[in-house]
Amino acid sequence: RRRKKGQFPDPDRRVFINTDVCEGCGDCSVQSNCVSIVPVETELGRKRAIDQSSCNKDYSCLKGFCPSFVTVQGGSLRKSAAAAVSFPDLPAPVLPQITGTHNTVITGVGGTGVVTVGAVLAMAAHLDGKGAGMMEMAGLAQKGGAVHIHLRIAEKPEDINAIRVATGEADCVIGGDLVVSAGARTLGLMTTGRTGAVVNSHEIITGDFTKNRDFRLPAQRLRLSLEARLRDRVSFFDATGLAAKLLGDSIYSNMVVLGAAWQMGLLPLTLASLHRAIEMNGTAVKGNLAALDCGRWAVLHPQDVERTLEEPASKPLTLDEKIVFREEHLAAYQDAQYGARYRDFLNQTPADLRPEIAEAYHKLLSYKDEYEVARLHLESAAKATEALEGDLRLSFHLAPPLLGGKTENGRPRKREFGPWILHLFKVLASLKGLRGGMFDPFGYTSERRAERDLIAQYEADMAEVAARITPDTIDAARALAALPMSIRGFGVVKQASIEAAAKRRGALLEAIRSGGASRAQAAR
Repeated sequence: RRRKKGQFPDPDRRVFINTDVCEGCGDCSVQSNCVSIVPVETELGRKRAIDQSSCNKDYSCLKGFCPSFVTVQGGSLRKSAAAAVSFPDLPAPVLPQITGTHNTVITGVGGTGVVTVGAVLAMAAHLDGKGAGMMEMAGLAQKGGAVHIHLRIAEKPEDINAIRVATGEADCVIGGDLVVSAGARTLGLMTTGRTGAVVNSHEIITGDFTKNRDFRLPAQRLRLSLEARLRDRVSFFDATGLAAKLLGDSIYSNMVVLGAAWQMGLLPLTLASLHRAIEMNGTAVKGNLAALDCGRWAVLHPQDVERTLEEPASKPLTLDEKIVFREEHLAAYQDAQYGARYRDFLNQTPADLRPEIAEAYHKLLSYKDEYEVARLHLESAAKATEALEGDLRLSFHLAPPLLGGKTENGRPRKREFGPWILHLFKVLASLKGLRGGMFDPFGYTSERRAERDLIAQYEADMAEVAARITPDTIDAARALAALPMSIRGFGVVKQASIEAAAKRRGALLEAIRSGGASRAQAAR
């Protein structure tokens, strides 16, 4: 917060994740407990990225045991080319009348400016000559924690007897986050027919994702909960995506939602007072005024919003396309013969298991050793410039096994290497032909031997399972075929993943060999 106000130094150093190197193991989230680490869906699985707009630069994510992290100096957040946007003339809404008090609840997560929105509304009420009382129900309002702001507005200050909004008393809900807005604590403040709400539908990462690498937000269920309570008096749109695309920074999302709520006639405040309150706040005045107009435009022109946020159409790959993609990837990883090995093995597998084997066998074959990490990191500069601009200086955070050393928690020590290591990456990438051979200096480590053993084990398992597929064993067979997809990470993280998969493999093989109870085993 001090940094945003210019009261604390802003280091010229950003963390960037090369998603090609990332395994999606989630160790960085576990080590940092940071919700600025967000999921990225790719053809090769779920990876991680850093939300540069919300990153607080504490660099704790670098503790994750993974070579995908790159720190960048000299870079600033790339602003969207569409940021220079102008909105058409926007008609003024009919403002609600205040009977007693008008009660507003603002929801969101810590670190996104929720408290600022409440302060702006309270000041605007004061400028309009009204009374206002505001209360922060923030609890543990750390970055990513749930935040509630209760705001009562009255014609006279003496009309406000209590500030906290009681059960069913909310007239307006400004929802900066879908999870908090649809939570039981917020729903209890709403009443059908009385409460109106505008909610940011963007799937903001919660603390659950830091603990569960596969966590997915139940967005549809949360929307249905709000619609069931508010009927036609709730509006959803992706305020975060809109702010990032039109204003160049997702930090404006809550102000966008505020503008939408005002345009829907949910707030008894004049537009002039809101403008003046934003100016008096003194932080990013131009951007916040544009965000207010952006929200007004969003609720008036929802179809234009959809077109603005529409991504280029990309159909999911068919099974044949997935196989071609992975065969080509393996040819780049090693050589054409290696890609042909993948294709030949798939041609020998049962059609019932081919979708699972196509992904899992490729994952085992393309284990990320020193040669592959080097090859993928040669593209890091190009990837970094997609999110950052400026004269970028890249540093890589690696734990080369040949250097040794341990941290206080017993993990191999990671070291920072400057841009000079790109020359070494070129040499390593050119030596990928040594992979797995007698002259491979890395091939004798326990991790590399384990990765090669997994490939041989999987080939043997699939050959055995092919002869045992029945209606009773098919579920367990599919689960076994897909099991390598759960093996992720590097070093000690990957080893723990391998051990967990080994236990699951034993149970699935037992079910398949017994010829029954596969569904119960596969569901565990």
